[in-house]
Amino acid sequence: MSNITNLDFEDIRPYTDKEVKSKIALMVKDPVFDEVLSHVFKFRPVIEMVKLQLRMIRTVKQLQGTFIYDLLRTVINKSSKGLTCSGIENLDKKKPYLFISNHRDIVLDAALLNFLIFEKGMNTTLIAIGNNLLLYNWIGHAVKLNRAFIIKRNLPPREILDASLKVSHFIRKSILDDKLSVWIAQREGRTKDGFDKTQVSVLKMLNMSNYKSVSEGYKELNIVPVAISYEIEPCGLAKIRELIKREHYGQSKTSKDDLKSMSMGMFNPKGRMRFSFGKPIEIDMENGNPKSKELQNKIAQEIAEKIDHQIYSNYKLWPNNYIAYDMLMQEHRFKSKYTHAEEKKFEIMVEQAMVNIDFPITDIQERFLKLYATPVINKLKVAKI
Repeated sequence: MSNITNLDFEDIRPYTDKEVKSKIALMVKDPVFDEVLSHVFKFRPVIEMVKLQLRMIRTVKQLQGTFIYDLLRTVINKSSKGLTCSGIENLDKKKPYLFISNHRDIVLDAALLNFLIFEKGMNTTLIAIGNNLLLYNWIGHAVKLNRAFIIKRNLPPREILDASLKVSHFIRKSILDDKLSVWIAQREGRTKDGFDKTQVSVLKMLNMSNYKSVSEGYKELNIVPVAISYEIEPCGLAKIRELIKREHYGQSKTSKDDLKSMSMGMFNPKGRMRFSFGKPIEIDMENGNPKSKELQNKIAQEIAEKIDHQIYSNYKLWPNNYIAYDMLMQEHRFKSKYTHAEEKKFEIMVEQAMVNIDFPITDIQERFLKLYATPVINKLKVAKI
């Protein structure tokens, strides 16, 4: 059991089956949601048919198994060259896990993971999502209908502590008491330079709800790393623009930037996509006070390194990654991993990046190459390729 007694999760929890009918009714009446449907489905009779289908749904499982599944199947067919996975066969379908993945796309990382585990007969996960993405009421309804729970960002220090404690308890309760798997990204915000690295602060947050020894507290969460590999980086040019704005001009992204990235990630070409499920993290059992800062830091750091090791090892490298590495390093180390046609195609992508990222900065090509080459560099650290 998770030892949770009286915490109120009302402000962060997903919707329950009892709320599905009323929340869908609110969503389909929303004029902004209507605009989104118009963008996706084009024709008014089709839009009204979609709204009718939604109004008939009564449970979260029904929503995910019909409407969301069909929508993701359409996204996969229209904007990618296919979705594959590995390692999922090693998981126990009846056991809840805490899936921790690298983070490349706002919507698709968690959505496609759920698509895959649903296809394999497993229950879909609860999804951690930042409140900075809840830009419109309909988005709030849509994500909470899809088992998302809310992580509050940009709070004063004292409130951050309370909010983190609540999320930590919610995750532990979901896994231990409700037997529901959870997905959380390894870091806050998407990786924008190709360097996937687990934030130790994420793991420390998970430990805040632990009443056992530090190692036991992590072990009972069943942490499974997931390496997500897109052949074409979702919103790649937008990510580079965002980094340049922040580093050179001190400008932060806006909520409109997030909304644009959500849409682009869904509908822009992604090439092939691979989700590689790792093995549950082995944690050396070591007794100690769960409130000992030194012990917490030591074990959290060890787990972060183990997650990174699995993500780097299991990352699927595509021809674009090898070409970018050879171009960046100015060598031909991986020449056998790609064709001349693939090389020419990637060179055109580099040229387009130089044209489309319109800043007086000299390292745009290097940034673009690093976005694709860094996974190769990281995999070289941990595996022979």
